[in-house]
Amino acid sequence: MSAESTEHALSEDMIEEQDESVNEETSAPKMSAVSRLEEEGDVAADYLEELLDIADIDGDIDIEVRNGRTYISIVAEEESEGLESLVGEDGEVLEALQELTRLAVLSATENRSRLVLDINGYRQERTGHLQKIAEDAAAAVKETGKSVALEPMSAYERKIVHDAVADLGLVSESEGEGSGRHIVVSAD
Repeated sequence: MSAESTEHALSEDMIEEQDESVNEETSAPKMSAVSRLEEEGDVAADYLEELLDIADIDGDIDIEVRNGRTYISIVAEEESEGLESLVGEDGEVLEALQELTRLAVLSATENRSRLVLDINGYRQERTGHLQKIAEDAAAAVKETGKSVALEPMSAYERKIVHDAVADLGLVSESEGEGSGRHIVVSAD
């Protein structure tokens, strides 16, 4: 074998090894993303379980990973006033508790979390309400041809409304800053 063909054979071997390592690297993040979300769920569940114990509130914690997010639900077999107090008026306490849980995950894992916390099905019920708001706004836009501005809402709630408006064939944009950020629905 000539020196030139040896170099060619060696370079082909090196390319194959690089391809294999690239394939391993690209599949590793997929695996680690799922395990990272599972770890995030475990840390969040531990934090929330400790909080429930301190507050002497009964509730079961369910963890689910879907669509690249961790979803944590706290539910009680019987209606619990303690859990309702963790939701608060218009979900304000729930939003704050979600942020504290995200901070606990950040502290433990050094990764920002996009986890979603639900208590006693509040978010699921709220999603139905938000879809109704989107439908009403879309109907008003179709009837009048004028844009409709909605009340301010959280980023998570705005996402639900944006998706619902898009499904109805209209356009929506977020406007405003901070707690005043809201959606404007229009025909174009």
